[in-house]
Amino acid sequence: MLLNIKSYITVVVFGSVLAGCGSSYKNSYLPYRGSSSNSSHSYNKNIPTHMKNSKAMHRATMRPYTVMGKRYYPTYAHIGDTFRGIASWYGPNFHAKKTSNGEIYNMYAMTAASKTLPMNTMVRVDNLDNGRSTVVRINDRGPFVSGRIIDLSNAAAHKIDMVKTGTAHVKLTVLGFNGKIATTAQEKDEVQTISNYYIQVGVFRKVQGAKITKQRFEMILDNNHKVILKDGMFKGQKVKRVWISGFRSEQEARDFKDENNLNGAMIIAQ
Repeated sequence: MLLNIKSYITVVVFGSVLAGCGSSYKNSYLPYRGSSSNSSHSYNKNIPTHMKNSKAMHRATMRPYTVMGKRYYPTYAHIGDTFRGIASWYGPNFHAKKTSNGEIYNMYAMTAASKTLPMNTMVRVDNLDNGRSTVVRINDRGPFVSGRIIDLSNAAAHKIDMVKTGTAHVKLTVLGFNGKIATTAQEKDEVQTISNYYIQVGVFRKVQGAKITKQRFEMILDNNHKVILKDGMFKGQKVKRVWISGFRSEQEARDFKDENNLNGAMIIAQ
């Protein structure tokens, strides 16, 4: 996060500023995904697990949301993307309750919760502690615990033998979207993915000016963002553009821009 950035540098932009309205969205219905519960009670396994896959559902669940004061930015992924972290599981305490996409959670179905992946993303989960693996469909948001990247259903946790331990080191691999595993090159090409987003904080005709601006931003940016120089043209002349990178969505870039008073900056998607 930038600290008092307005006092450090004035944004220089020759082009027009990208306009748009950010939307305010509070996912108050999001359940908390924390500890798992081992219960000896009997639970109905025959809960319908009809997949919800409407455009309205995707629009609602891909909006930024806040849980316990932290902002999350759902984003699309590519087939083959991998992630590493801690998996946990949830079961009896949430069985038969609604998930974040409106489905009814069935702890005996092969589903899982992710903080940012699109609903109905198909993910292979490899347990790095014992070599076991399984495939799940994302239909919920969570787990909202630092370091954890997926909350598995009880059934999925049994598949990779992590029920007793409660957590496991895992590797996630994106296999497909909309509840289907991509099996052909054509299917993989048809998957819609989102662009990378940048904030342009300066455009300079002289290289030295761009380098100075880059250095000043680098001194006050956190490790999640980098400053890069891009070659460009403006009114027939070569220019150096200064971009801040590291944003996974337009809304994330817009929030960063607003929070740090970068009023003259431009959001760019590539």
